[in-house]
Amino acid sequence: MGDLTLGASDKEQSIAVDINAQGQMAGIIEDDDGHQRAILFDKRPIELGTLGGNEGFTKAINARGDVVGTSQDARGYWRAFIVPYGGKMRDIGTLGGNSSYGAAVNDHGHIAGYADTTDGYYRAFSADGDKAPVDLGTLGGKISYAAGINNHGDIVGTSAMMDGYRHAFLYQAGGAMQDIGTLGGRSSSATAVNDNGMVVGASETAGRRWHAFVWDQGKMTDLGALIGYGDSFATAVNNAGHVVGSIRIGDERRSFVYRDGKMTVHPGGHGLYLVNAINNQELVIGARSTGNKFHAATMISSQPAVETHGGQDLLMAAALVVTTAVGVVIYKRRYRGIRLPFNVSA
Repeated sequence: MGDLTLGASDKEQSIAVDINAQGQMAGIIEDDDGHQRAILFDKRPIELGTLGGNEGFTKAINARGDVVGTSQDARGYWRAFIVPYGGKMRDIGTLGGNSSYGAAVNDHGHIAGYADTTDGYYRAFSADGDKAPVDLGTLGGKISYAAGINNHGDIVGTSAMMDGYRHAFLYQAGGAMQDIGTLGGRSSSATAVNDNGMVVGASETAGRRWHAFVWDQGKMTDLGALIGYGDSFATAVNNAGHVVGSIRIGDERRSFVYRDGKMTVHPGGHGLYLVNAINNQELVIGARSTGNKFHAATMISSQPAVETHGGQDLLMAAALVVTTAVGVVIYKRRYRGIRLPFNVSA
């Protein structure tokens, strides 16, 4: 495991949230006052600015280098944005309300996120180019949130049901929102989908624990049962079906990698505290925790997670051997002022 230099000083925190095939990264830097800055790392850190407010954060980057995230505007509202590579930040808009949040972007520039409507309820949306966001509906309740999108335009997220509980959904372009169920509990949430239609996330079990899952062709596999302890949350999946996520045991967090039918759990201190993305060449990014601060970090999923030094050298060396993509989810603890869609991992 190696640290990444995103341009943060020793007094700041940094998190890597996504990475593409060119080794460009989307990230977040946060200062001691809790102010967040959206960062594109393209051989050097580039601050992306805001929509007129004080703060912003990134969420995803695609193969073209387009970055999606959320920024405060001049009025203080949070608004979803896209920054085309080499271009200027653009407000994606809302569904009639004041706020929106950018969650994911595919290689064609199609965006997924969620926004409030005129009646004050958040709804999952898709947005294509300069067109206005499209409301994806719900599973019968009043709210929904999109979290991931693949290159076919399939979108995943979480929606309220008629009974008030929230379930993971899969929305396929031109179709309707599909409930992908739970692991026997009342609630579930989906965080990412790969180009083969595999969905990952977390679900409550019949025993009221939260377990990571992978859903493929109608079958949900309980990854938490393979781990055997703690609450677990899958955050990303690559096109080979390799899944990464986090395990919570009290106040301790560990990372896991599920690949080729085998589960690997990294002992405390030897993995990532926050796991946000895995690309098609098995580079995993997120953050490690040192004291009370986060520092952007990377590891290669197919190798044992060990402490290394010179993290930037590690990233550049990996970029020579592999190419990279994908990302989403668990950084929730300091998104000040943001209404988070669900809170299975806080």
